[in-house]
Amino acid sequence: MMPFPLDFLRGVLGVLCVLFANVLGRSIVRVRRGARPRNMYGWLIRTAVCLLAVLWRGGLDRISIAILALTAASLLLGAWLEQRPKKQEDLTILGE
Repeated sequence: MMPFPLDFLRGVLGVLCVLFANVLGRSIVRVRRGARPRNMYGWLIRTAVCLLAVLWRGGLDRISIAILALTAASLLLGAWLEQRPKKQEDLTILGE
């Protein structure tokens, strides 16, 4: 039986970290608007644990720097998307 490559697991954890950071960015904006911070702390812990796991196994190499940069960009993108006003679709029937 072949051993499972740990770099693959680092990649999976990196993808999870990027996704968690996006939701964390959205949660930060919601908390600033007055929502309860309970969900934000959960996403913060998830993101930090995944990022620390990526850094723990390989140290500060190219893969971990790329994941760190993508995580930061995803966090900012999530916050930016949450701050944008959402367009409401007009559901009224015209002609009645």
